Amino acid sequence: MLLYQTAVGAVVAVDGRFYSVAEPEGWDALFNRANLETFLDSLVRQGSAMAGFDLQKHIAAPIGSQEVWAAGVTYSRSRAARVEESKSSGGSTCYDRVYDAERPEIFFKATRQRVVGTGAEMHLRGDSRWMVPEPELTLAINSRGELIGFTVGNDLSCRDIEGENPLYLPQAKIFRHCAAMGPGILIANQIDPATEIRLQILRAGRSAFEGATTLSRMKRKLPELIEFLFRDNDFPQGCFLMTGTGIVPPDDFTLHDGDEVRITIDSVGTLVNRMQSDTPRS
Repeated sequence: MLLYQTAVGAVVAVDGRFYSVAEPEGWDALFNRANLETFLDSLVRQGSAMAGFDLQKHIAAPIGSQEVWAAGVTYSRSRAARVEESKSSGGSTCYDRVYDAERPEIFFKATRQRVVGTGAEMHLRGDSRWMVPEPELTLAINSRGELIGFTVGNDLSCRDIEGENPLYLPQAKIFRHCAAMGPGILIANQIDPATEIRLQILRAGRSAFEGATTLSRMKRKLPELIEFLFRDNDFPQGCFLMTGTGIVPPDDFTLHDGDEVRITIDSVGTLVNRMQSDTPRS
């Protein structure tokens, strides 16, 4: 089943039918409800489907007060890209080391105000000339550290800023509308490693880049990433964790104003966002 946040409240979808979720205390309480999957399953079995509900008209990002974090260099393709972009700064060896290290790279990505849902615009930094989407399986984790579901994430990134100096990572990653998630959350605590992630970037209606990978190519295991994230850390309302990207456009590619980024994860959904720049680039 898929859980959505909408302008009319939380909605769960099963077999193409939508059911309203009554949670008086709001999204955060629902996100952290004990035995969430059992609760939603009971609601569907006992409730009546919403008549004529238009999800696309009401859909919002599936986030409340949760923080968004991200893991890096979890695929070999990502390691290669990070090494290449940081050669001139002398920081390339740190990416090789973290790929094989016991401790993964985990960093803060976004607060709620910096996250957009499907159909919304993401922001291209004015001081970056090399920006790319990073399509990532994103984990929904409650306050008890329990994996409750999966959504699609876009960890929009400035490759030139991070490549200039690894210490610039927060500026390369955290800015206005730097993260997108959605369309909803697949409520489950495991996902098939053969699941495919697909990226398509449309420019003026034509494909500018396409790529795909599978979750089986991820070096790190999901429980491992969650365990490190929750070490000596508290998330009173739960959190999201983007798990890294295995799809990287070529080094001569950068996003343009108006580009449409489409990220699809089998069984989870398709996240669609248009890129917006204060100063359109050509």
